Amino acid sequence: MAAPQQQKKELKVLSRDDVGKHNKPGDLWIVIDAKVYDLSKFAELHPGGESVLYDEEIAGQDATETFFGLHLHEVLLRPAYQRLMIGEIKGEESKVVPDELGSRSKVPYAEPMWLTDNYFSPYFKESHRRLQKEFRAYVDTMIYEVAQRCEANGKRPDVELLQDMGKKGINAMRMGPGKHLHGRKLFADVKGEEFDYFHELVITQELVRMGARGFGDGLNGGMVIGLPPVMNFGSQKLKDEVIEPVLNGEKYICLAISEAFAGSDVMGMRTFAQKSEDGSHYILNGSKKWITNGMFADYFTTACKTDEGYAVLLVRRDFGGVETKQIRTSYSTTAGTAYVTFDNVKVPADYVIGEDGLGIQIVLSNFNHERWVMCCSTIRSSRAICEQLLKWSAQRKAFGKPLNSQAVVRAKLASIISQCEAAQTWLESVTYQMCNMTYKQQALFLAGQVALLKSWSTRVSHDVADNAVNIFGGRGLTKTGMGRFVEEFHRTYKFDAVLGGSEEILADLGIRQALRMMPENAKL
Repeated sequence: MAAPQQQKKELKVLSRDDVGKHNKPGDLWIVIDAKVYDLSKFAELHPGGESVLYDEEIAGQDATETFFGLHLHEVLLRPAYQRLMIGEIKGEESKVVPDELGSRSKVPYAEPMWLTDNYFSPYFKESHRRLQKEFRAYVDTMIYEVAQRCEANGKRPDVELLQDMGKKGINAMRMGPGKHLHGRKLFADVKGEEFDYFHELVITQELVRMGARGFGDGLNGGMVIGLPPVMNFGSQKLKDEVIEPVLNGEKYICLAISEAFAGSDVMGMRTFAQKSEDGSHYILNGSKKWITNGMFADYFTTACKTDEGYAVLLVRRDFGGVETKQIRTSYSTTAGTAYVTFDNVKVPADYVIGEDGLGIQIVLSNFNHERWVMCCSTIRSSRAICEQLLKWSAQRKAFGKPLNSQAVVRAKLASIISQCEAAQTWLESVTYQMCNMTYKQQALFLAGQVALLKSWSTRVSHDVADNAVNIFGGRGLTKTGMGRFVEEFHRTYKFDAVLGGSEEILADLGIRQALRMMPENAKL
């Protein structure tokens, strides 16, 4: 993530000898990256204590190495610290210059290969690259600060932001390719008719760079998984009522499948809808658990049992008898994760999505895309942590040398970077197949591939998180400061290993699909 840009101010031109004269309590200057800071009044307010600033290697001296061994560069860009900057060292220039907002990182392996100078890709075209460049700038300038604020205070994402994303066509683009994009004005002037899964991959991977996992799910995660059943199987009445308001950010929807009794075992659900004798409505009773965006959803795409087998009902919050309670998980409450209860909810018969009795097919049709989106996210999140590790191991010194001078640290970096590169390559290959297969072919040939990819990519995340904490040490367990993104990743990476099907279930699914395709004459 690029840091906010440093504002220019008039600075004195000073020598190092000038700075060296100011090394006492009440008169304290230091040098950080060729800039001079007057800490005379700030010293007693220093969060790390006053005495540390009067160390003979800091007071009146160049404290660059010490500073970057303890603090993020963004600290210097905060207004309070900008006001402490009074001068610059004559004949010297700052070496630590933050990337411009929206720019690509120059750190090796910080970007997927297709975004790295001197490398090529057969998959990404001009429209993909244009979308990536413009959307990264949008994320950095319009979403990042909101994400960090909401991640910290636990409040739902700003409605104004979601509606702005709706106006720009971003919400619609997050639903993947389809007729809903044709003729619609989309972000970065991408044509709806040319929009493919690589465009969606770009959007998904740019969003997760924010390092705010709870906010990422809160940012219409429920829409991405809850709206497709309405779009693909809903009646025209339901489509007219729901699709545009949700895509515009005026209404919110979630997917309500998981229960306390039924997670990966979808068919074990107990929520039941009893159809009335005259067939005009259903009476819905039961509960759902771990429902993303459930706390602020207007619509609940709800799987349930019926006398016909299984059905998917679109339940409106204002039907009455719908109650949501906050579930506090290991990530922020900004995701709106809810325990949902349905108490004699009267659901009109025309709010059945598709047909009564076809609920399981509708639920299963949604899983491939959901799992693929999660692969996009967890693989890119892991890469972002690798970038943090490369930076940290270069600037942090231990035993008088940078961390990256230790062979054991380099071996850890080699292992996790290799896994991230392999995961991205597999993801892009699967995405290419998706772009060239019909929906039916995807279900037939890619369900196993996507399942194995998700199962493996979350194992990659596990290795990245584990090694990252070991390399960052105590900072990797601290919610603020140098290791805050590592701490957040280590605390939340496991979500993708559970949501949308656990690692073990999906690994088994992948192999079971392969076994069904085994030729009878295949013998050793």
